[in-house]
Amino acid sequence: MLGTRFSSKLFLFLSKPFKRQGHPSSFTRKQNNMRSFSLVQKTGEVSNKTVVFHLEGALLRSTSLFPYFMLVAFEAGGLLRCLLLFLSYPLVWLVGEDQLGLRVMVFLCFFGIKKSTFRIGSSVLPKFFLEDVGWEGFAAVMSCGRKVAVSNLPRIMVEGFLKDYLGVDAVVARDVKSLSGYFSGLMDQNKENEILLGEFKRGDAVIGIVSHNKHVGQNFFPHCKEVYSVSEAEKSNWQVLPREKYPKPLIFHDGRLAFKPTPASCLAMVMWIPFGIFVCVIRITLGILLPFNTSAPILAFSGTRITLSIPQNSLNQNQEKPKSHMLYVCNHRTLVDPLHIAHALNKPVCAVTYSLSRFNELITPIRTARLTRDREKDRETMEKLLRVSNLVVCPEGTTCREPYLLRFSPLFAELTDDIVPVALDVKASMFYGTTASGHKCLDPVFHYMNPNPSYFIKILEHLPKSETCAGGKTRIEVANNVQNKIANALGFLCTSLTRKDKYMILAGNEGICH
Repeated sequence: MLGTRFSSKLFLFLSKPFKRQGHPSSFTRKQNNMRSFSLVQKTGEVSNKTVVFHLEGALLRSTSLFPYFMLVAFEAGGLLRCLLLFLSYPLVWLVGEDQLGLRVMVFLCFFGIKKSTFRIGSSVLPKFFLEDVGWEGFAAVMSCGRKVAVSNLPRIMVEGFLKDYLGVDAVVARDVKSLSGYFSGLMDQNKENEILLGEFKRGDAVIGIVSHNKHVGQNFFPHCKEVYSVSEAEKSNWQVLPREKYPKPLIFHDGRLAFKPTPASCLAMVMWIPFGIFVCVIRITLGILLPFNTSAPILAFSGTRITLSIPQNSLNQNQEKPKSHMLYVCNHRTLVDPLHIAHALNKPVCAVTYSLSRFNELITPIRTARLTRDREKDRETMEKLLRVSNLVVCPEGTTCREPYLLRFSPLFAELTDDIVPVALDVKASMFYGTTASGHKCLDPVFHYMNPNPSYFIKILEHLPKSETCAGGKTRIEVANNVQNKIANALGFLCTSLTRKDKYMILAGNEGICH
């Protein structure tokens, strides 16, 4: 009786997206008209249970593993490996992605990749996994207590996402073998049965959630008290997990691809890249050779979009002090932020940066200066630049792709009381123009290779003297105030995270360039 009562309650909790699978024969209960979930009412009934779920079958909305391997091939192996995997897709599709096709993709993506530097699983893939998670499956899994994930993907691809973002207690997946510090492209023997049996020996009441057509479910569902299967038709109706429901905010992620590389989108990318390189050369060349008022319209004609918002009184905000120069304080989205601000203002500016490659220093059409992270030296450098020109500074010290602002360094607040906050946002349709672990000299190249690189620039009101150090505020208060103004203008959230935090998460170093 108790078992029957628990089965009925759990089925009501999982309701529409899941169908109960009995043992040894399966059956489907009659669907009811209840809403899919009532988390508040049902959490207490399963919060002390253990759930063993299949990642691809019970959590992700997509049915194909190819996009995740394509991300590994492109980010870890480069364009040629990406092209090789793309050309092999017909074979993978023909033999199926579960067995032979999976081994083909693993070999093509991992063979010869250095193991010690592989961070794709923690820096790139979590973003795409989160965007693929179904709200219905997520609610069912997260309502349980102990969570054990089973995946067909190699452990190094999924473990970071499952443990860091979902709080999974154990991950059952195969490892990719390595030889002399490099991946061999071969996976070890399947030990799922042994690992799962160890979980079942814990004595907990175990719930299983699997996809009805995935063989992995056969390894553990006979040992579960209750098993629920998800059909592809049901998954097609799942909703995308809202960003505000992420267990952990997605603030940092790396990689160049800004889209999920399905076979169709990969074909579009391969066809675009030759033309994109040509367009990129034209855009960068025009920005160097032509004056701002001439290059801006031509760049717009090539597909570059700049949306500008300026306060009505900003054009006359410096009339009282015609010989002074303005300090433009902006959040940091890409390496070319100062260049776009110069285009928007239609007047020359100079910029300071922590890490700019020699190549980018040569091609930039505005004056730049390197910062050293020595407070006194950096202050002296910025004061000199501000005496001869308008100055653009990015107090975050590094770029952030998501709708968050990192902590603002307060050094700029000591330079002048002529401060103008600038809110920036950028949209990338194909490539990200930033990187934490890649070649920074290619950042402008990837940005301008987008079909329609778009910038949103909002010049905010000149900071009142009462809100500056000259008005009695401390430099930290000024920095926090400017950060809040920019965040409010963009609808972003402020954080206390720093450049060092970003690079430790994404690249495993402090982001110091020599």
